[in-house]
Amino acid sequence: MIERFLEYISVEKRYSPNTYKSYQRDLGDFSNFLLKTESHQSFETVDKKVIRNFMVELSAKKIAKRSINRKLSTLRSFYLFLLKVGQVQVSPLENITSLKFYAEKQIPFSEEEMEQQLLPEFKPENGSFLKALVIDTLYQTGMRRAELTELLLNDVDFSKMEMKVVGKGNKARIIPFSEKLGADLTQYLEQRKPLKESQLYFFINKNGKKLNDKFVYRLVNSYLSLVTSKKKKSPHILRHSFATHVLEHGAEISKVKMIMGHSSLASTQVYTSVNIEQLKKVFNKAHPRAKKM
Repeated sequence: MIERFLEYISVEKRYSPNTYKSYQRDLGDFSNFLLKTESHQSFETVDKKVIRNFMVELSAKKIAKRSINRKLSTLRSFYLFLLKVGQVQVSPLENITSLKFYAEKQIPFSEEEMEQQLLPEFKPENGSFLKALVIDTLYQTGMRRAELTELLLNDVDFSKMEMKVVGKGNKARIIPFSEKLGADLTQYLEQRKPLKESQLYFFINKNGKKLNDKFVYRLVNSYLSLVTSKKKKSPHILRHSFATHVLEHGAEISKVKMIMGHSSLASTQVYTSVNIEQLKKVFNKAHPRAKKM
């Protein structure tokens, strides 16, 4: 049934390749758990107790609450599918609640940090060009790591200075880019030597293969670990910094929402909360009522 479900989300629901892989991995983990603890892999006989035991085992393995909730979400979708095709009469996920956790606040890099310290120097001769370009592209466009690795060569339009990326839910959107980034991307194309199977993709590694998510994460994390002491050093923090900085410079939140590929304005508003302390300083310094306090 896993194969039928994966075909369903890929063909009918048109989920992205990364979502497909995530669902495939989560269901594989649950299937292995069933075999180990219940001596079978029959999803139709699973009850609430089995689901709770699965959650307990994940917690015992120190799996993050966010990751456990994602696996529960995968199982909910899977059992909704089983209900739809008549394989089960009730979902064992019914009344199973997600774990509560407090998301750690993402502190973006400042503009000064990005310009003076964090952006690598472009040096094609020593092999650091790709690293610098990946970091700068993530910061200048706000795209997700998976969107960068899946970016197609034909979806970068240098005449219009924009690129089409495919995000969550297989939704495409257009992201503009600067002339400076356009020049660096053009220079990269001149030295790009892909293998035949990787020709469609814009970013490839030194061996000519398409970049993967783990490579990009390691690249960003390893470099930022050398130049900053901040705890968060992932590709996502560059996306977070992009949103914060463009909003600080007066970009309309609705436009930033479109560029970021958020499904709701509430997701984008998270990035405005970082500026509250700055707003307080401006108020206390400039507002006539504040001066009288």
